[in-house]
Amino acid sequence: MKKDIILQISVRSIRLNFLRSLLAAIGIVIGVVAISSMGMMGANMTMSVTEELSAMANVLVVKPDSGGGGGGMMGGGGSSSDDDYIDKDQFDDIERAAGKYGNVYPLYQESDTIKIGDEERRATIYGMRDEDMATILTVANGTLPQTSNAVVVGPTFAENNDLTIGSRITIGDEDDEEAIIQKVRVVGILEEKGMSMDLNSDNAIIMTEKAYTGLYGGEGEYDQVNVILYDIDDADTATEAIEDQLNRKEDEVQVQDSSRMMESITSTVSTLTTFVMAIAGISLLVAATSIFNVMMMSVTERIREIGILRSIGTRKSEVLRMFIYEAVILGLVGAIIGAIMSVILGWLVVLAMVGTTKYFFTFASLIYVPVSMAIGIVICIVSGVYPAWRAANLDPIEALRSD
Repeated sequence: MKKDIILQISVRSIRLNFLRSLLAAIGIVIGVVAISSMGMMGANMTMSVTEELSAMANVLVVKPDSGGGGGGMMGGGGSSSDDDYIDKDQFDDIERAAGKYGNVYPLYQESDTIKIGDEERRATIYGMRDEDMATILTVANGTLPQTSNAVVVGPTFAENNDLTIGSRITIGDEDDEEAIIQKVRVVGILEEKGMSMDLNSDNAIIMTEKAYTGLYGGEGEYDQVNVILYDIDDADTATEAIEDQLNRKEDEVQVQDSSRMMESITSTVSTLTTFVMAIAGISLLVAATSIFNVMMMSVTERIREIGILRSIGTRKSEVLRMFIYEAVILGLVGAIIGAIMSVILGWLVVLAMVGTTKYFFTFASLIYVPVSMAIGIVICIVSGVYPAWRAANLDPIEALRSD
């Protein structure tokens, strides 16, 4: 029964000092909203970035080792130390090593001057085998190239250059007398692929291997070999198999694992989120100061009341609990209001900063609401401990003498 009376006294004190208590609770509201909103934004950003990167995370990119390890006799042959390409024998070795883990295909790449209408510019040009085009590329409009004067272009490249099916492109610098000039026709526009380590097709021209080697030479001398893994969990195994096959005596190739880049990016985003949440947490420290001030003022103003309570037999622990209750009530009210506002404001923040609320109502996102509520309540209790202890340890005689 005494517990109920003590609780009623705590509620009465808050009601009598409503405005002061409200301002203290608002500090908790702001802190809870700040922490949960930033946490939800970070969680949604991390999940959104992870989804975008996951499409390219199953790619291994094999390039010639720039340190001069391109030679050797692996697989019955090899390029010399000055060769900056992967030769046909090395490609066969890569395919044998990683073929069971994914789709292996070679890629030619060049940057060259092109002319569209009267405008000249630079463009990235890829060369691919016919069978790889059918497997790797997805055409949105038109068809894949079948002849040496036909190409497909990425959607960004087509949009930036006002290209349509049937548009003509001149490849090569017409002012260079030694350059080979090739006029091609756009027969297809690819679907948007987005950022990728293996083939940045959105802003490029892609032609057949025969057309590419006819223009630039170097048949069987690939700039890189890509492995599209069937299972991303095989990335380390496939990488090890390729390195064991080709780098046994000296380094011939370098294997880049895109999944490691994804882990690095998501880790960076998570670190930034933690940092932003820490900054937002400063508002809770301000709220803690406010709660402490309110509780100390309450103790000072109620010294005589505390003396009366102690003189009629109220124990120290009950006086202590009376002030702790006040802190808990302020924390609960602030945390509950903050939680409700967090869902509303958090949704708006995520929409504005991330651009999508696809992951908003997931556990990883909404978990920040109860976490921030708990932090707010704990801070209230901690802020109220010393004032409550001070009130409980007041001398009853001295308290009764107080004006």
